[in-house]
Amino acid sequence: MAVVKRRAVRVLLLDGQGRILLLHGLDPAVPGVSWWITPGGGVEPGENLRQAALRELAEELEPVEVELGALVAYGTTAFSYQGQEFEQEQWFYLARSSRTDVGPARSGAPEHARLLGLRWWSLAELRVTGETVYPVGLVGLLERIATGGPPVQPVRL
Repeated sequence: MAVVKRRAVRVLLLDGQGRILLLHGLDPAVPGVSWWITPGGGVEPGENLRQAALRELAEELEPVEVELGALVAYGTTAFSYQGQEFEQEQWFYLARSSRTDVGPARSGAPEHARLLGLRWWSLAELRVTGETVYPVGLVGLLERIATGGPPVQPVRL
């Protein structure tokens, strides 16, 4: 099977306490393995990154009330999902929400059915967790945002 190359957008959604919302996911092709990821997904044809970020949030979460801020990071990653290999260029928006009563959306793409739940994580919890959290470098980026604000230009993760 050929590697699928795609462009994606992810959202670093912070609450009023500076905690980040992460989704708990799994790959049915790899039993017993799970991870935590930021909300987001593939950019559809004709969408810009901002439009894709807002659509992905609406597809994945309910209710969605966010202030979508600046692009703060970018990077590339390679992964497998349901036996398909992907190479992904990804961009990260910083967003804020005063609502913490969000839950998984009841409708959406088939991959959303593979989500086990969601959780608001503090920086302290992320620093010491034994769980797998993506993207690599997330804690360092969140520390930078917490102490000095978002970067002026997106940083590479």
